[in-house]
Amino acid sequence: MDTRRLLHDVADRSADWIEQLPHRPVRADSTPAEMTVTSVLDDAPTAAEQVIEELVAEASPGLTAMGSPRFFGFVIGGAHPAALAADWLTSAWDQNAGLAAPTPAVSALEEIAGGWLADLLGLPASASFALCTGCQTAHVTALAAARHRVLADAGHDVERLGLFGAPPIRVIGGDERHVTVDRALRLLGLGSGAFVPVAVDGHGAMRADALADALAAGDGGAAIVVAQVGNVNTGGCDPMRDVCAAAREAGAWVHVDGAFGLWAAASPTRRHLVHGVELADSWATDAHKWLNVPYDCGIAFVRDREAHRAAMAATAAYLVQDASGPREPMDWTPEFSRRARGVAVYATLRALGRDGVAELVDRLCACAERFAEQLGAAGFEIHGQGLNQVLVSHGDDALTDAVLAAVQAEGTCYPSGTTWRGRRCIRISVCNWQTTFADVDRSVEAIVTAERRLR
Repeated sequence: MDTRRLLHDVADRSADWIEQLPHRPVRADSTPAEMTVTSVLDDAPTAAEQVIEELVAEASPGLTAMGSPRFFGFVIGGAHPAALAADWLTSAWDQNAGLAAPTPAVSALEEIAGGWLADLLGLPASASFALCTGCQTAHVTALAAARHRVLADAGHDVERLGLFGAPPIRVIGGDERHVTVDRALRLLGLGSGAFVPVAVDGHGAMRADALADALAAGDGGAAIVVAQVGNVNTGGCDPMRDVCAAAREAGAWVHVDGAFGLWAAASPTRRHLVHGVELADSWATDAHKWLNVPYDCGIAFVRDREAHRAAMAATAAYLVQDASGPREPMDWTPEFSRRARGVAVYATLRALGRDGVAELVDRLCACAERFAEQLGAAGFEIHGQGLNQVLVSHGDDALTDAVLAAVQAEGTCYPSGTTWRGRRCIRISVCNWQTTFADVDRSVEAIVTAERRLR
């Protein structure tokens, strides 16, 4: 097999895909039921060149242009060129990034990238961090550290004894939390029933007075507060300074779901939206959203390094570990064998610089504001607009769903649907590094045209 020729062929095919993204329909051409791919595994080997050729041909109809500047269906970034190139190198280098000694370069790049991220996001320089699969796993990582600390303070060793005989933990947060928080509680053995929802305001942000009341209603036992910066529908942010003050008074740990909203801290003009977030105890966010690295890359930060490491670290006789040596990545994440995600993060941060990250945050927020302004002027009802999120509807639920389906089928852009406070809505998430006002204007025209045809 000619490996160089195979990889050049793949590079050309990949470049073809990327170059088509701004121009092709965003939707996939086939539904899941319509996909036809080779389903019989032959006994004999198949040439790699043939496998790739057939893979591209068979997969193409079912690929959605998620990297398009007009994909607004979920909070999904595109792959920045520097990130994509570094990610290709990551695959070629094929390093297991669990330990430092076997791959010093990857370990050093990850450690530097983690420091840069904390600095950009205004978090304590002394905070520990972990690069993991996504914000779901970042929640698990950070909340495991929280679980360790609040139970250790109560005299219980959860890592040795598990939850048998442990005092209960109340987890308190806004009623419009993201579903990944509940799943993290399930994975940690706390159960979603441990969550105490409190009232939110008109934008889905937790009310600090309701939080204070919920904390006061407890018996003084172990408590974790889960705050949110970036409501998945409206972009609303909890009042972090007040939330942290209420939690501190009650002796509770504060964890922040900042899957995309935490990146507002990287912009001098948007930082006020998450004012006080630095006062929390742990934070979870994604690099594959606003930073636009390829999937997947979540990030957890923890102020209490001892609690973080105690919750995650493991050892075995055959592992090459040095307690007095460099940072061991596997000591901070649930993953043992792990992809070298730090390489793409490092390369993207270097390519963008501080100003580039801030510009990206500002531009995509401005694009979301432009969506809300123009759709509102066209007669759509704007239910929420914050950060890079827009939530709209038109007429009754049936018409809203019909407009959404028509827009997705037409292919100019791809928003998604949601139900918010009993109303069917169109949800627009602006997260791609390529998106400009021209993409917004073109998308608004497609949405308005679809509505007029259905009226």
